[in-house]
Amino acid sequence: MDWVTVIVPGGKENYNACLIRVDRFSKSMRCLPCHKEDTAMDTALLFWNNIISTYGVPKMIISDRDPKFTSEFWTNLYDMLGTKLAFCTAYHPQTEGLSERMIQTMEDILRRFCAYGMEYKEHEGYTHEWVTLLTAVQLAYNTTKDFQEMWKRACDTAAKCIAEAKEYSKKRWDKSHMEPDFKVGDQVLVSTLSFNNLKGPKKMRDLFLGPFNIIRLIGKNAVEVKLTEEFSRKHPVFPVSLVKPYFQTEEDKFPSRRKNSTRPEIVEVEDSPGPVKKIIKARKIRLNGKVQRQYLVRFKSQTADKDKWLAEDSIPDGEVHLRKFRASKRIEKSHQ
Repeated sequence: MDWVTVIVPGGKENYNACLIRVDRFSKSMRCLPCHKEDTAMDTALLFWNNIISTYGVPKMIISDRDPKFTSEFWTNLYDMLGTKLAFCTAYHPQTEGLSERMIQTMEDILRRFCAYGMEYKEHEGYTHEWVTLLTAVQLAYNTTKDFQEMWKRACDTAAKCIAEAKEYSKKRWDKSHMEPDFKVGDQVLVSTLSFNNLKGPKKMRDLFLGPFNIIRLIGKNAVEVKLTEEFSRKHPVFPVSLVKPYFQTEEDKFPSRRKNSTRPEIVEVEDSPGPVKKIIKARKIRLNGKVQRQYLVRFKSQTADKDKWLAEDSIPDGEVHLRKFRASKRIEKSHQ
């Protein structure tokens, strides 16, 4: 809210200023003719009779630090009405840039109105009946097509953003949140955030106290517990966000970790083929992309059809039998 003061006198009351009121949400504008010599009481009456009576009491009024707005009468009046007065500082257009820009627009409009039809009065000088045109100016500005589209678009965008924010918050909450499944009689621990009279340094306290028994469920979001005598003066109702289940053992907390009390099933394993008799031959194969050397092993008390291909580290007493196998291969090569 601010004034346009560089105006020629006009109207029956010889108004020489105009009070501009701009709504921050809808951007609607209201022009009130006045005198630049008006006091804080005159301005308050003007605002009361033309703004408050029509639109109601505003929650906040943003203006510059004009003496009319900083006067004791003005501040006391709006303290009683519950309106917050916000005064902008110099060289900070972010605070009141909206009304400042509107004042520039109104000055341009009034300047063009006053450029034509000027009248000279003997005792008043040049004057213009611009006051009678203010209603038409307001109507023309507030009902322009761009204004209507902008106002509707702003409302639609705000509603859409609010709905999207709620949906996003709900998804994030549901993704990581599980509803507690408390029952009457369950033992729980209560967060120490709600206890202010605990002894000892705050940083060294336990994060939770208890266990306490649940004696009543209050909807899905709160529980009533039976506190000990030490905390008997404390209100026993806590939100579920400050309560967690109590488990006596790790097995109670993680049931899947409980040891199986039944005897393990006895599985018969095929008998070992016995000690190695000798290594017959070797080969190279590719397993999992790697070349591996295997040896055909014959076992004692086993026929040839029981021979097996084994890796070097899988042969019982493999070091001894491999030494014999390699020695026999060297002898065969020397006789060739």
